[in-house]
Amino acid sequence: MKIFKSHFWYNKSQRNGIFLLVVLIAILQVIIFVKPFSSEEKVTINDNDLIAFQHRIDSLKIVEIENRKPKIYPFNPNYISDFKGEQLGMSLEEIDRLHAFRKSNKFINSKEDFQKITKVSDSLLNKISPYFKFPDWVVKRNNALKQNQNKNRSNNAYSTDKTVGYKLSTKDINKATAEDLRSINGIGPSFSERIIKYRSKLQGFSYPSQLYEVWGLEPEIADKVLAVFKIIELPVIKKQNVNTVEFKQLLKNPFIDYELCKKIFNYRDEVAELQNISELKNIKGFPLDKYDRIVLYLIAE
Repeated sequence: MKIFKSHFWYNKSQRNGIFLLVVLIAILQVIIFVKPFSSEEKVTINDNDLIAFQHRIDSLKIVEIENRKPKIYPFNPNYISDFKGEQLGMSLEEIDRLHAFRKSNKFINSKEDFQKITKVSDSLLNKISPYFKFPDWVVKRNNALKQNQNKNRSNNAYSTDKTVGYKLSTKDINKATAEDLRSINGIGPSFSERIIKYRSKLQGFSYPSQLYEVWGLEPEIADKVLAVFKIIELPVIKKQNVNTVEFKQLLKNPFIDYELCKKIFNYRDEVAELQNISELKNIKGFPLDKYDRIVLYLIAE
Protein backbone atom coordinates (compact mmCIF):
# COMPACT_ATOMS: atom_id res chain seq x y z
CA MET A 1 0.00 0.00 0.00
CA LYS A 2 2.83 2.44 0.68
CA ILE A 3 4.08 1.95 -2.85
CA PHE A 4 0.67 2.93 -4.43
CA LYS A 5 0.13 5.72 -1.94
CA SER A 6 3.44 7.37 -2.75
CA HIS A 7 2.51 7.56 -6.46
CA PHE A 8 -0.97 9.15 -5.93
CA TRP A 9 -0.03 11.52 -3.14
CA TYR A 10 0.39 15.18 -4.34
CA ASN A 11 0.91 18.36 -2.37
CA LYS A 12 -1.26 21.46 -2.84
CA SER A 13 0.86 23.13 -5.52
CA GLN A 14 0.93 19.92 -7.54
CA ARG A 15 -2.86 19.59 -7.36
CA ASN A 16 -3.27 23.19 -8.51
CA GLY A 17 -0.98 22.52 -11.48
CA ILE A 18 -2.95 19.45 -12.47
CA PHE A 19 -6.23 21.37 -12.25
CA LEU A 20 -4.86 24.20 -14.39
CA LEU A 21 -3.67 21.68 -16.99
CA VAL A 22 -7.14 20.09 -17.15
CA VAL A 23 -8.78 23.52 -17.62
CA LEU A 24 -6.38 24.40 -20.50
CA ILE A 25 -7.09 21.10 -22.23
CA ALA A 26 -10.84 21.69 -21.94
CA ILE A 27 -10.54 25.21 -23.41
CA LEU A 28 -8.46 23.97 -26.34
CA GLN A 29 -11.01 21.24 -27.07
CA VAL A 30 -13.84 23.79 -27.15
CA ILE A 31 -11.91 26.05 -29.56
CA ILE A 32 -11.05 23.15 -31.89
CA PHE A 33 -14.64 21.85 -32.18
CA VAL A 34 -16.56 25.15 -32.16
CA LYS A 35 -14.51 27.32 -34.57
CA PRO A 36 -15.17 25.35 -37.86
CA PHE A 37 -18.93 25.75 -37.29
CA SER A 38 -18.97 29.43 -36.44
CA SER A 39 -21.85 31.52 -37.94
CA GLU A 40 -19.43 33.83 -39.76
CA GLU A 41 -18.00 30.98 -41.84
CA LYS A 42 -21.48 29.67 -42.63
CA VAL A 43 -22.51 33.00 -44.12
CA THR A 44 -19.44 33.00 -46.33
CA ILE A 45 -20.31 29.57 -47.75
CA ASN A 46 -23.96 30.47 -48.39
CA ASP A 47 -23.11 33.71 -50.14
CA ASN A 48 -20.54 32.24 -52.51
CA ASP A 49 -19.84 28.58 -53.08
CA LEU A 50 -23.20 27.22 -51.94
CA ILE A 51 -25.28 29.58 -54.10
CA ALA A 52 -23.11 28.95 -57.15
CA PHE A 53 -23.37 25.21 -56.62
CA GLN A 54 -27.16 25.46 -56.33
CA HIS A 55 -27.35 27.38 -59.62
CA ARG A 56 -25.35 24.67 -61.32
CA ILE A 57 -27.67 21.96 -60.00
CA ASP A 58 -30.72 23.92 -61.22
CA SER A 59 -29.22 24.32 -64.69
CA LEU A 60 -28.48 20.60 -64.89
CA LYS A 61 -32.07 19.84 -63.89
CA ILE A 62 -33.39 22.09 -66.68
CA VAL A 63 -31.14 20.37 -69.24
CA GLU A 64 -32.30 16.94 -68.08
CA ILE A 65 -35.97 17.96 -68.32
CA GLU A 66 -35.46 19.22 -71.89
CA ASN A 67 -33.67 16.00 -72.84
CA ARG A 68 -36.58 13.93 -71.55
CA LYS A 69 -39.11 15.79 -73.70
CA PRO A 70 -40.06 13.89 -76.90
CA LYS A 71 -38.20 15.34 -79.89
CA ILE A 72 -40.09 16.41 -83.02
CA TYR A 73 -38.53 15.57 -86.38
CA PRO A 74 -39.64 16.92 -89.77
CA PHE A 75 -42.77 15.13 -91.03
CA ASN A 76 -45.40 15.31 -93.77
CA PRO A 77 -48.65 16.52 -92.11
CA ASN A 78 -50.71 14.49 -94.61
CA TYR A 79 -49.70 11.30 -92.78
CA ILE A 80 -50.29 12.21 -89.13
CA SER A 81 -51.55 9.18 -87.21
CA ASP A 82 -53.74 9.24 -84.08
CA PHE A 83 -50.69 8.67 -81.87
CA LYS A 84 -48.61 11.32 -83.67
CA GLY A 85 -51.45 13.81 -83.47
CA GLU A 86 -51.82 13.35 -79.72
CA GLN A 87 -48.06 13.84 -79.30
CA LEU A 88 -48.28 17.11 -81.22
CA GLY A 89 -51.12 18.33 -79.01
CA MET A 90 -53.99 17.94 -81.49
CA SER A 91 -57.47 17.06 -80.28
CA LEU A 92 -59.34 13.97 -81.51
CA GLU A 93 -61.73 16.18 -83.50
CA GLU A 94 -58.82 17.89 -85.29
CA ILE A 95 -57.20 14.54 -86.13
CA ASP A 96 -60.53 13.17 -87.42
CA ARG A 97 -60.97 16.19 -89.71
CA LEU A 98 -57.53 15.54 -91.21
CA HIS A 99 -58.25 11.84 -91.78
CA ALA A 100 -61.66 12.60 -93.35
CA PHE A 101 -59.99 15.06 -95.75
CA ARG A 102 -57.33 12.52 -96.74
CA LYS A 103 -59.95 9.84 -97.42
CA SER A 104 -61.26 12.06 -100.23
CA ASN A 105 -57.88 11.62 -101.98
CA LYS A 106 -56.90 15.23 -101.33
CA PHE A 107 -53.58 16.50 -100.00
CA ILE A 108 -52.55 19.33 -97.71
CA ASN A 109 -49.86 21.40 -99.39
CA SER A 110 -49.28 24.27 -96.94
CA LYS A 111 -49.63 25.19 -93.29
CA GLU A 112 -52.60 27.39 -94.24
CA ASP A 113 -54.33 24.35 -95.75
CA PHE A 114 -53.56 22.38 -92.58
CA GLN A 115 -55.22 24.95 -90.33
CA LYS A 116 -58.16 25.36 -92.70
CA ILE A 117 -58.87 21.62 -92.68
CA THR A 118 -58.09 20.72 -89.06
CA LYS A 119 -59.08 24.07 -87.48
CA VAL A 120 -56.13 23.95 -85.07
CA SER A 121 -55.39 27.08 -83.05
CA ASP A 122 -52.83 29.65 -84.17
CA SER A 123 -50.61 28.85 -81.20
CA LEU A 124 -50.48 25.12 -82.01
CA LEU A 125 -49.96 25.83 -85.72
CA ASN A 126 -47.02 28.13 -84.95
CA LYS A 127 -45.56 25.43 -82.70
CA ILE A 128 -45.68 22.49 -85.13
CA SER A 129 -45.67 24.07 -88.61
CA PRO A 130 -41.86 24.64 -88.61
CA TYR A 131 -41.55 20.83 -88.70
CA PHE A 132 -43.85 20.37 -91.72
CA LYS A 133 -42.03 18.71 -94.62
CA PHE A 134 -43.75 18.73 -97.98
CA PRO A 135 -42.50 17.09 -101.21
CA ASP A 136 -39.99 19.16 -103.17
CA TRP A 137 -42.44 19.84 -105.99
CA VAL A 138 -44.95 21.25 -103.51
CA VAL A 139 -42.31 23.49 -101.90
CA LYS A 140 -41.20 24.79 -105.29
CA ARG A 141 -44.77 25.44 -106.31
CA ASN A 142 -45.55 27.31 -103.07
CA ASN A 143 -42.42 29.44 -103.44
CA ALA A 144 -43.35 30.24 -107.01
CA LEU A 145 -46.83 31.23 -105.89
CA LYS A 146 -45.46 33.67 -103.34
CA GLN A 147 -42.94 35.19 -105.74
CA ASN A 148 -45.47 35.67 -108.53
CA GLN A 149 -48.53 36.47 -106.46
CA ASN A 150 -48.59 40.21 -107.16
CA LYS A 151 -47.53 39.78 -110.78
CA ASN A 152 -50.20 37.18 -111.51
CA ARG A 153 -52.81 39.28 -109.82
CA SER A 154 -52.13 42.29 -112.03
CA ASN A 155 -51.86 40.24 -115.25
CA ASN A 156 -54.75 37.87 -114.74
CA ALA A 157 -57.26 39.61 -112.48
CA TYR A 158 -60.57 40.30 -114.21
CA SER A 159 -63.68 41.97 -112.86
CA THR A 160 -66.84 39.96 -112.31
CA ASP A 161 -68.46 41.91 -115.14
CA LYS A 162 -66.90 39.51 -117.68
CA THR A 163 -69.22 36.71 -116.52
CA VAL A 164 -72.34 38.72 -117.23
CA GLY A 165 -74.25 37.24 -120.15
CA TYR A 166 -71.77 34.40 -120.73
CA LYS A 167 -73.18 30.89 -120.86
CA LEU A 168 -70.85 28.02 -120.01
CA SER A 169 -70.54 25.28 -122.57
CA THR A 170 -70.07 22.70 -119.80
CA LYS A 171 -69.49 22.35 -116.08
CA ASP A 172 -67.17 19.38 -116.53
CA ILE A 173 -63.64 20.61 -115.87
CA ASN A 174 -62.29 17.97 -118.23
CA LYS A 175 -64.34 19.43 -121.11
CA ALA A 176 -64.21 23.13 -120.26
CA THR A 177 -62.81 25.42 -122.92
CA ALA A 178 -60.39 28.26 -122.36
CA GLU A 179 -63.28 30.68 -122.70
CA ASP A 180 -65.25 28.76 -120.07
CA LEU A 181 -62.32 28.99 -117.66
CA ARG A 182 -61.85 32.71 -118.31
CA SER A 183 -65.35 33.29 -117.00
CA ILE A 184 -63.93 32.73 -113.51
CA ASN A 185 -62.76 35.87 -111.77
CA GLY A 186 -58.97 35.68 -111.54
CA ILE A 187 -58.48 33.44 -114.60
CA GLY A 188 -57.06 35.23 -117.63
CA PRO A 189 -55.75 34.00 -120.97
CA SER A 190 -52.45 32.90 -119.41
CA PHE A 191 -53.96 30.73 -116.69
CA SER A 192 -56.74 29.32 -118.85
CA GLU A 193 -54.19 28.03 -121.35
CA ARG A 194 -51.96 26.78 -118.57
CA ILE A 195 -54.83 24.79 -117.01
CA ILE A 196 -55.75 23.20 -120.34
CA LYS A 197 -52.12 22.37 -121.07
CA TYR A 198 -51.70 20.68 -117.70
CA ARG A 199 -55.00 18.85 -118.17
CA SER A 200 -53.71 17.48 -121.45
CA LYS A 201 -50.47 16.38 -119.80
CA LEU A 202 -52.47 14.47 -117.19
CA GLN A 203 -54.84 13.08 -119.85
CA GLY A 204 -57.59 14.68 -117.80
CA PHE A 205 -58.13 15.56 -114.16
CA SER A 206 -58.78 12.49 -112.00
CA TYR A 207 -58.82 14.36 -108.68
CA PRO A 208 -60.03 17.91 -108.03
CA SER A 209 -56.85 18.51 -106.04
CA GLN A 210 -54.80 18.16 -109.25
CA LEU A 211 -55.94 21.64 -110.24
CA TYR A 212 -53.84 23.02 -107.38
CA GLU A 213 -50.77 21.58 -109.10
CA VAL A 214 -51.06 24.03 -112.01
CA TRP A 215 -47.95 26.17 -111.79
CA GLY A 216 -48.56 29.65 -110.38
CA LEU A 217 -52.29 29.15 -109.78
CA GLU A 218 -53.22 30.50 -106.36
CA PRO A 219 -55.29 28.19 -104.13
CA GLU A 220 -57.98 30.87 -103.77
CA ILE A 221 -58.43 31.05 -107.55
CA ALA A 222 -58.43 27.24 -107.81
CA ASP A 223 -61.20 27.18 -105.20
CA LYS A 224 -63.26 29.49 -107.40
CA VAL A 225 -62.75 27.23 -110.42
CA LEU A 226 -63.79 24.13 -108.47
CA ALA A 227 -66.86 25.93 -107.15
CA VAL A 228 -68.12 26.10 -110.75
CA PHE A 229 -66.49 23.15 -112.53
CA LYS A 230 -66.54 19.53 -111.32
CA ILE A 231 -65.17 16.21 -112.52
CA ILE A 232 -68.36 14.86 -114.02
CA GLU A 233 -66.74 12.19 -116.16
CA LEU A 234 -63.44 10.60 -115.18
CA PRO A 235 -60.83 10.68 -117.94
CA VAL A 236 -59.96 7.51 -119.84
CA ILE A 237 -56.23 7.16 -119.20
CA LYS A 238 -54.12 4.81 -121.27
CA LYS A 239 -52.13 2.82 -118.72
CA GLN A 240 -48.65 1.44 -119.31
CA ASN A 241 -47.55 -2.01 -118.19
CA VAL A 242 -44.86 -1.36 -115.59
CA ASN A 243 -43.23 -4.71 -116.45
CA THR A 244 -42.71 -3.94 -120.13
CA VAL A 245 -42.68 -0.14 -120.41
CA GLU A 246 -39.50 1.42 -121.76
CA PHE A 247 -37.47 3.96 -119.80
CA LYS A 248 -38.36 6.95 -122.01
CA GLN A 249 -42.03 6.03 -122.00
CA LEU A 250 -42.11 5.79 -118.20
CA LEU A 251 -40.53 9.23 -117.95
CA LYS A 252 -43.62 10.64 -119.66
CA ASN A 253 -45.57 9.93 -116.49
CA PRO A 254 -46.17 13.49 -115.14
CA PHE A 255 -45.29 12.42 -111.60
CA ILE A 256 -42.13 10.40 -112.30
CA ASP A 257 -38.75 12.09 -112.60
CA TYR A 258 -35.48 10.62 -113.82
CA GLU A 259 -34.30 9.37 -110.40
CA LEU A 260 -37.60 7.67 -109.58
CA CYS A 261 -37.65 6.10 -113.03
CA LYS A 262 -34.23 4.56 -112.36
CA LYS A 263 -35.42 3.19 -109.01
CA ILE A 264 -38.46 1.57 -110.61
CA PHE A 265 -36.35 -0.09 -113.30
CA ASN A 266 -33.78 -1.30 -110.76
CA TYR A 267 -36.55 -2.80 -108.63
CA ARG A 268 -38.09 -4.42 -111.69
CA ASP A 269 -34.74 -6.05 -112.45
CA GLU A 270 -34.51 -7.36 -108.88
CA VAL A 271 -37.96 -8.96 -108.73
CA ALA A 272 -38.09 -9.91 -112.42
CA GLU A 273 -41.78 -8.98 -112.57
CA LEU A 274 -44.20 -7.00 -110.42
CA GLN A 275 -47.25 -9.06 -109.56
CA ASN A 276 -49.20 -6.10 -108.26
CA ILE A 277 -48.79 -2.39 -108.88
CA SER A 278 -48.84 -1.79 -105.11
CA GLU A 279 -45.35 -3.36 -104.99
CA LEU A 280 -44.06 0.07 -106.03
CA LYS A 281 -44.41 1.03 -102.37
CA ASN A 282 -41.62 -1.45 -101.57
CA ILE A 283 -39.10 0.67 -103.49
CA LYS A 284 -36.78 2.49 -101.12
CA GLY A 285 -37.38 6.21 -101.34
CA PHE A 286 -40.63 5.86 -103.30
CA PRO A 287 -42.76 9.04 -102.81
CA LEU A 288 -45.84 7.63 -101.10
CA ASP A 289 -47.60 10.97 -101.34
CA LYS A 290 -47.53 10.61 -105.15
CA TYR A 291 -48.58 6.95 -105.28
CA ASP A 292 -52.27 7.58 -106.04
CA ARG A 293 -51.32 9.81 -108.95
CA ILE A 294 -48.51 7.65 -110.34
CA VAL A 295 -50.63 4.48 -110.52
CA LEU A 296 -53.22 6.31 -112.60
CA TYR A 297 -50.88 5.67 -115.52
CA LEU A 298 -49.46 2.24 -114.62
CA ILE A 299 -50.64 -1.32 -114.34
CA ALA A 300 -48.86 -4.58 -113.49
CA GLU A 301 -49.62 -7.38 -115.96
